[in-house]
This record gives sequence, C-alpha cells and structure tokens, in this order.
Amino acid sequence: MVKRRVVIIGGGAAGIDVLELLLRGQEGAEETEITLIKKETEGFFSSCGLPFALGGMYSITDLVLFEPNFYIDKGVDFRTGTEVTSIDLENSYVRVDTGEDITYDYLVIATGSKPFIPPIDGTNLEGVFTLWGREDGERLKAAMDAEGTNAAVVIGGGIIGLQAAVAFSKKGIKTTVVEMFPHLLPSILDADMASIVQKRLRKDVTFILGKLVSAIRGKQHVESVIVGEKEIPTDLVLLSAGMRPNVDIAKEAGIEIGERRGVVVDLSLRVKKGNSYLNNVYALGDCIEVTDAVTNRPRLSQLASTALIQARVVSNNLLGISSSYEPCLSPTVTAISGMQVGSVGVTSETAQRHGIKIKVGTAIKYTKARFFPTRKLIIAKLIFEASTEKLIGAQLISEETVAERINELTLGIKAGITATDIYMRERCFEPSLTMVEDVIVDAALKAQKQE
Repeated sequence: MVKRRVVIIGGGAAGIDVLELLLRGQEGAEETEITLIKKETEGFFSSCGLPFALGGMYSITDLVLFEPNFYIDKGVDFRTGTEVTSIDLENSYVRVDTGEDITYDYLVIATGSKPFIPPIDGTNLEGVFTLWGREDGERLKAAMDAEGTNAAVVIGGGIIGLQAAVAFSKKGIKTTVVEMFPHLLPSILDADMASIVQKRLRKDVTFILGKLVSAIRGKQHVESVIVGEKEIPTDLVLLSAGMRPNVDIAKEAGIEIGERRGVVVDLSLRVKKGNSYLNNVYALGDCIEVTDAVTNRPRLSQLASTALIQARVVSNNLLGISSSYEPCLSPTVTAISGMQVGSVGVTSETAQRHGIKIKVGTAIKYTKARFFPTRKLIIAKLIFEASTEKLIGAQLISEETVAERINELTLGIKAGITATDIYMRERCFEPSLTMVEDVIVDAALKAQKQE
C-alpha cells in the first residue's frame, strides 16, 4: 500500500494539534506518513504559560509538554531545529535549511506568529526582550533575576504585557506599562471595563496610556525609554505590542495574503494561489485570517483554542471527513493578578467602528448568595445589536467563574439569543454556587431599557 505523505510546517499549538488528531484518527498507521518540521528544539512547548513561569508559579521547563521522542516513537518524522526555507507548490515539496527536499501529498502550514517589533531606535539593545518562545522566556527570566535589575518598561498593555508586568512587580522590579491606545486590553475590553483592571493594578504598576514610545536609549545595554517628552530610566524592556502572522514562507511561494496580513483560506482551510484554492495545501492557527462572526470582516484569532478547532477541520479533511470552519467569535479569558477577565464577540468600540448600532447593559453583582462568605463581585457588560436585540458581545471581570460564563455566552451569540431570551430562561440556583438572578440577567434587563 502506498502511503500518503503529510508534511506539517510548524510545531506550535496548531501544528501539534493537527499531528495529534491525525494520529488518533487514522484507520491504520501505515496509511499516512507524517513529517513535522519546526525550528525550535523542543517537542511541544506551551508558550502561553510563560508569564506565570516568570512570576514563579512553576519552572519554564515545566512548559515542555512532550519531548520529540514522544512523537518519534509513534512513527512520526519529527524534525526539530530544522527550518523550511521554501515551498514548491507546483512540484509538491518543501526545502529545509539542510538543503534536503521533502515531498508531500498534503501540506499543512502552521507557521504561527511572531512578535511585532515597533519601528523605533534601540530595539536591538541588550536588555530588550520579546516573550513568545522558550528561549525568550529563559533570557527574560535571567534578566529579571540579575543583580541590578530594578526597573522595567513594558511596551504594550495587552494580555501578555500585563501578565509580565505583574510578574516583574512581584519580583520587586519597578514597572511601567506604555500603551498606545487610551486604555488597557483594547482588543477585548471597552474603556470602562479596562479601567477596572487598571485600578486593580495601579498600586503595583505605573501606566502611561495613549502615548507611543519614540525611542529606546542606551549604549550597548538599554538605559531608558522615551515616551513623548519624558525619559523613563529602565534596566529591561519587554516588547509586547502584539503578534503578526508569520507568513514569509507562504508569501514567497505565491500563496495569497489578506488585508490583515494573514494567509487567505476558504471554509475548508485550504490556501489560495491566484484565482483558486489548492486542494492539497491547508493553513491554520496564528498565520491565517478568519472571518468575524459579527462583522463578517477578516480578522486574526491568535488563540490556542481557535487553533484546536481549526486543527479538527484540517485533520478531518485530511482523513476524508468533509469539514469546514465557521466564522469565529474568539472567546478569550485571562488571569491577571487574581482577576479573571473574559470577552467574546465585539466590543462597543468595534461595533461602532463597523456601523453597528448597539444597546449596552452593565451590571455588578455577587457570584453567590450575598450571605455566602466566599462570594466575589462580578462585573458584566453585554452588547446587543439595537434593532434585533441579539447578543453580539460580552465582557466579564471577577475573581471566579468568568470562563464558564464566557463559554455560555459564546453559545448564546452563535444561537442568536436576545436580551429577552437571557432574562426569561430558566437558570440553576444554589446559594453556595450562584445568585438566584445572575449578573448576566441584570445586564440584559438594563440593555433592553435603553431607548
């Protein structure tokens, strides 16, 4: 029996998920010959756990979930420390940095993303870091622990930047976060919700919002950061200004890149070249563009949870099971200094930017009955399309049960629920677990009362 050859470029969450699902779904191991190529040296590394490792919750080495031999023993040609230098779509092979050509019947591009480096002077100085892979984490941890590291500047007030800022502060390092937007976490929160996060962190972290870093200064090692007319002395800088799709190899091969700088794919996650989609080349994860389920516009969804669903689509199609990827809502949850922050769908600002008229309801309540000693406050903001009153976005902040509610609201947006549906449906109640009328109900009622 002739084996079909599947080559996967990239060994982050997206590439590993496809590999795992193919191994589970094969009728017989002899039917598919799988090669995975990654430039990193470890097998499977969970980069999303790096900020907590910096904070001392566990070691960076604990984030190595599987060594290469775990997959090699399963019959996979698992190549680490190897980089793909080019893709030949016409002749169906990839060339690697050793000069070898590896042929394929099916190609999966999972090249991920790379940190955005602001176009300013000084980003190449010693003491300037990004935080994406294992090596980044180890270098940054060593700098944090070094004698004489007393001050840090984080450029970017997104999830990774804030989690790292908390880790720095916990280490006793005076930390300043500079965010170009007027508020923190601009991709997932509106300004009013972001202010709650800022208030929680302001005792430990200094914030400069709505301003750009114009330069990083120093001779060989970083010494200061320039923000407007202010010079901030610092011993280290973390560049955390977002991620960009890593599409260089795909672009050089002639694969179409879209308006959000990601690989263009169809519903089956096949890539596009010229006027057609290629039947044997797929792409997924941080490197592709997706369609937003609310705005119907291209966007990026650089989440491990997104990659897993896309991996199911790709692996199903490779295994002969027709599958497609729906427009996405990108439910997001994160933990920052004891807070759980969640978001799904569009923010008010995104809705307004796309011309969507909205009704908004915000409520604050306890997570459990008010007499229960372990109750926590929870703040909810729900966003509805004005004319239909359909839910199109939600934001939550608490110290517990945020992820559960975000998952519930994600299903609700997919199902097209309205404000009325939210407050008229049955909900479970137990005083040690819930309020009899949930904060989501209050937010929906407030939104509906808006004219």
